[in-house]
Amino acid sequence: MTKRWIPKIEPDNLIVENIASAINVNKTLSGILVQRGIQTFESARKFFRPQYSELHDPFLMLGMDAAIERIEKAIASNEKILIYGDYDVDGTTAVATVFHFFKNRYPNMDYYIPDRYNEGYGVSVKGIDWAKNNGFSLIIALDCGIKAVDRVKYAKENGIDFIICDHHLPGDTIPDAAAVLNPKQANCNYPFKELSGCGIGFKLVQAYANKHNIPFAEVEQFIDLVAISISSDLVPIMDENRIMVHFGLKKLKSNPNKGIKALLDTYVEKPEYGVSDVVFFIGPRINAAGRIADAKDSVRLMISDNIETAKKIAELVNQHNTERREFDIIITEEAFQMISNDVEFSNKKSTVLFNKEWHKGVIGIVASRLIEKYYRPTIVLTESNGIASGSARSVDGFDLYSAIEECSDLLEQYGGHTHAAGLTLKLENVKPFSDKFEKIVSAKIVERSLTPEIEYDAEITLKAITPKFFNILKQFAPFGPGNQNPIFRSKSVWDVGDVMKVGNNHLKMSITQGEGSRIYKAIAFNLGEYYEKVAQGISFDICYTIEENYYNGHTNLQLNIKDILFKN
Repeated sequence: MTKRWIPKIEPDNLIVENIASAINVNKTLSGILVQRGIQTFESARKFFRPQYSELHDPFLMLGMDAAIERIEKAIASNEKILIYGDYDVDGTTAVATVFHFFKNRYPNMDYYIPDRYNEGYGVSVKGIDWAKNNGFSLIIALDCGIKAVDRVKYAKENGIDFIICDHHLPGDTIPDAAAVLNPKQANCNYPFKELSGCGIGFKLVQAYANKHNIPFAEVEQFIDLVAISISSDLVPIMDENRIMVHFGLKKLKSNPNKGIKALLDTYVEKPEYGVSDVVFFIGPRINAAGRIADAKDSVRLMISDNIETAKKIAELVNQHNTERREFDIIITEEAFQMISNDVEFSNKKSTVLFNKEWHKGVIGIVASRLIEKYYRPTIVLTESNGIASGSARSVDGFDLYSAIEECSDLLEQYGGHTHAAGLTLKLENVKPFSDKFEKIVSAKIVERSLTPEIEYDAEITLKAITPKFFNILKQFAPFGPGNQNPIFRSKSVWDVGDVMKVGNNHLKMSITQGEGSRIYKAIAFNLGEYYEKVAQGISFDICYTIEENYYNGHTNLQLNIKDILFKN
């Protein structure tokens, strides 16, 4: 797929020079910092040296006082408390965090994860009925509930209060709960709006600990789970999230949660872990339990205090992930085939596919695969319990959630973000929804959003990549939304003669730029179509990130090439 290469806007030269001088870095790196809003010595200090002391006061969050008071009342009255969370990584890490913290202080608790297939996303009537039948009078809902107006009302009618801890966009009406924690709700003055669901659960725990003089170490023990949720849920890694991911990744290496350690024991040994290790290894395994079997397996893994028990659960979770990969491969191929058979597809601005046989647990992954190949707003639907259930993914610059909301007259339920969402609808509405969604996308999407962009931070020569340059660049991490790994452009490079195709359409190369340039190992994922030209020794431009590659105990600098551009 052709991509547009766009340079970021050059920052003010005087500010760049001032930052370069203040923190002793070269102008290329200081320019990247200024592009990211870091324009003073103090903001640079916060960026490079995150501190727990800079976490915001949890009581600044609207509803926090009421939430803590309701929990205190429940504990004083010996009420049964149910910790309820979504079945994905964010929800299960949130449940593990809040349940584990309170269970150590108050035994009259349990947790509940709705079944993806029988209950679907969010607060369910079945879950409320289970709570009622088992004598629970307080439910703490994590990573869900902000739109569960009718469900919260139903619970209240049955003698059950709710505390909602959610980070999704609120609707017009806020549920009538004992407390609602969501920085995105109106009148909430919390300084940072982009916490994950687990992050809001962590703030609840932090608030309780602060009020009851519980040492921060007992809150900090969950910071690796928060880092996993932030990384996996693709919320911006800035402000408070950057602090939590910074310390969470360190804890993953030094003293991880026992369940997570059991997973990492099957992973490659590294001197440190990054966001990509969470996104590509830990997150999919935690997610796989809810996709294939029961998400409670993931919670059991993360609340386990016994390493032997954790290893057994980790083995089960790994099996779920293997099954998930098999479904993923099969369904993705079927989706590609459906598109190739659709003669009208090339004229459409959106992709909506429905197959009642597809496994509900992997349709979100398949939607992401379709985005990678065709790059247009995408919804993949399957049948579950007599209704159509779908996952949606968007492209840069297009508000997917808003487009789905305009189709709400055809939907039973929906929720999510600008770039990702979930929805359910009656089977007879699949075709009308598909047609209406296509009309809305066609009317609103700009042509630019239908071609993927590579926005690069700076143009450099390969000889600029010195050990000092890379050592400072490493400290820009953790990388993710809001602070992506810087992308560089270098012109007129070539392979020295050992290019090879590897895996599924990838290239391994050794790249140089001539005089003064050393030879760099490089990997170019999904760019195998350039093999012939590269092998001929023709020069080309590259956009790439710089990273460390760990293999057999050795660490090497590697260019991760995002795209290749030949002059002709």
